[in-house]
Amino acid sequence: MKRALLLLPLVLFLGVAAFLYRGLFLDPAELPSALIGKPFPPFSLPAVEEPGRTLTVEDLKGKPALVNVWATWCVSCKVEHPVLNELSRRGVNIVGVNYKDDNASALKWLQEFHDPYRLNIRDEQGSLGLDLGVYGAPETFLVDKHGIIRHKFVGVIDERVWREQLAARYQELLDE
Repeated sequence: MKRALLLLPLVLFLGVAAFLYRGLFLDPAELPSALIGKPFPPFSLPAVEEPGRTLTVEDLKGKPALVNVWATWCVSCKVEHPVLNELSRRGVNIVGVNYKDDNASALKWLQEFHDPYRLNIRDEQGSLGLDLGVYGAPETFLVDKHGIIRHKFVGVIDERVWREQLAARYQELLDE
């Protein structure tokens, strides 16, 4: 009995070590989302660039889209923005969600760095971000033409991420 008690700390240590070792091989950009395969959350929010226009989930339907959560206070978003501009020039349908941001700052940003967004949702209070389970910006959702969320990517979209992780998924949605 005394020997078993002496081995208990070793067994606990090995269990914790195995758990931590497994974590070394996980991708931090792969955050699980309970929304995959579910409809985009309903919302009714103003447009960033069109005063008086209210956008809803119906505005997302009709063709697949990358729904990109961004903000002017987000340093990573500034890194990602030129890639989004290029994807938009190539015909990728991008919808923006300006997250917890001041609209005047957002307008200035879009004027200065160009606007890749077909639609841009103003989420000043973060309510849509909360419904989407957003951890921070940038985060991007692939949404099909019916408004169903098919994939979530957390982090900066650069050319490598687009080529290796998102382009084929987006193309599949276009081919549906």
